[in-house]
Amino acid sequence: MPYDAQLERLPIYALFDLKGAAKNLAAWVADLPDFPKTPNTLTRSDRIELCYCGPEHWLLRADINREEELLTMLRPDNAPTDINIVLVSDTLTFFRVTGPDASEILSIGCPLDVHESAFGNDAVSYTEFFGVKALVLRCEGGFECAIEQSFGDMVADYLSRALR
Repeated sequence: MPYDAQLERLPIYALFDLKGAAKNLAAWVADLPDFPKTPNTLTRSDRIELCYCGPEHWLLRADINREEELLTMLRPDNAPTDINIVLVSDTLTFFRVTGPDASEILSIGCPLDVHESAFGNDAVSYTEFFGVKALVLRCEGGFECAIEQSFGDMVADYLSRALR
């Protein structure tokens, strides 16, 4: 029986890997969204997502057409030594799985407990997806999953097979 879910390979995003204490990053860049207070959560503001990936590790995501604006705002080349900001837009491929059976599809390739009681609307976490490191986040109607770009075609094939 086929699953009731839809798969979409998403376009490239403007992505920045941020490292350092939240207070230091916020002092450097005043226009960032509020920093999430809880690990493995994200905040959204002005079409920018800020993910709390680990101790003093953040991922900022926005539409690719905002990359130059964000480069100007973040000034990675001039950042103080207590923070690190790196443009990583071309490193990840994102997939979106939505629909009533989205969690079933995700569970085929991912050991993460994505039940709403464990993985809420603002949840984001690094995990494994079809054997490769992945960033998983909840989105409206399902999940988004980001994997290293070179595995994009492989994961697209696995996901399309899972949907059959």
